Amino acid sequence: MDKSKQLFRKSKRSFRRRLPPIRSGDRIDYRNISLISRFISEQGKILSRRVNRLTLKQQRLITIAIKQARILSSLPFRNNEKQLDRAESIPRTTSLRTKNK
Repeated sequence: MDKSKQLFRKSKRSFRRRLPPIRSGDRIDYRNISLISRFISEQGKILSRRVNRLTLKQQRLITIAIKQARILSSLPFRNNEKQLDRAESIPRTTSLRTKNK
């Protein structure tokens, strides 16, 4: 075979398929917090489909379930743990100003 034809040939590398994040037995529901929380970032954002490796239908169902859980206060709208730690570490001082007349 010519070298020019070898360049356009696809390599026959074997690759390992990743397991799907949602198994067939898992039910996508707003009450299944352990499943839903896997698809939320540390900041509380819904992760994209490419990051999650989900199908379009699964991503839609996950998004709806996350939004329902947020409305019902099962999940927070955002993750405030870092903000709370920072707020507790900074001492607040209140200075009283007196008016001089």
